[in-house]
Amino acid sequence: MAKKKLENLSFEESLNELDTIVQSLEQGELSLEESMTLFERGLNLSQLSQVKLQAAEQKVQILLDKNGTAKLTDFDSSAGES
Repeated sequence: MAKKKLENLSFEESLNELDTIVQSLEQGELSLEESMTLFERGLNLSQLSQVKLQAAEQKVQILLDKNGTAKLTDFDSSAGES
């Protein structure tokens, strides 16, 4: 599979590739050099995904502010637990 340049990947594509890299590394069947190459690509994909996610969050916040609606709050995973 030919790797796309990082800047050409969508958020979903970068997450899918990152998942594939994690699976390959977890299998432990790669050489050290291959593992290091994939690890580096994975770090770059992770950083790219974080940047894209932050940009999306900022855009949502701008839209919410523009419409005078509530501010974004952190997700509380324990809110639905009893």
